[in-house]
Amino acid sequence: MRYFTPDSFKFLDDLALNNNRPWFNANKARYEDSLRQPFLRLIGDLAEPLARISPHFVADPRPVGGSLFRIHRDARFSSDKSPYKTNAGARFRHERGREVAAPVFYLHLQPGNCFLGGGIWHPDSPTLRHIREFIVDNPAAWQRAVKGKSGKGLAMGGDSLSRPPRGFPADHPLAEDLKRKDFVASLRLPDSVITGPSLVSRIGKDWSEVAPLIDYLCAALDLPF
Repeated sequence: MRYFTPDSFKFLDDLALNNNRPWFNANKARYEDSLRQPFLRLIGDLAEPLARISPHFVADPRPVGGSLFRIHRDARFSSDKSPYKTNAGARFRHERGREVAAPVFYLHLQPGNCFLGGGIWHPDSPTLRHIREFIVDNPAAWQRAVKGKSGKGLAMGGDSLSRPPRGFPADHPLAEDLKRKDFVASLRLPDSVITGPSLVSRIGKDWSEVAPLIDYLCAALDLPF
């Protein structure tokens, strides 16, 4: 099944050039037809492959309050007052993700910059400490987790401290990982895959690659995987 078309990307390109409410309102039907409704259908169809990876993560296709992020930006504290995002994204929460800090699976659509992945982004200080302490106590399992399912190694992203956090030795063998402020990994997706007929199977395959990292983070936070 195909979900997206070249116009899905064209809409986002056009929105980047016309990021204002009058243009968006005039093109709202196009947004629904080419991007939002296909994405919601995709989310629903990802429930089964996600459950095969872990029964504790949720693909929620509800149009409001589900996995799909709103396209509206929160510009209250930003110097950029553009009202709309120029990408589309969805997070697939842990079943307890609304109650406690938990990792997520993620999917991001943007012309020339599509990717998926997972992890925990900008956790609070107590959560960060739990993860770092778990890495210190379980270093071999961490090294296996960041190699991914295939063992090739995950592309880790996010921000890091300039020096090891207080309370952790500067000469620890995993000092670079202990500096991390985010524990996330991502895999690129060509635009042709997004518009192709095998999108669901590709997402399932790539999510399986990052699943050991998600599993490790769940263990660090006492969550089932």
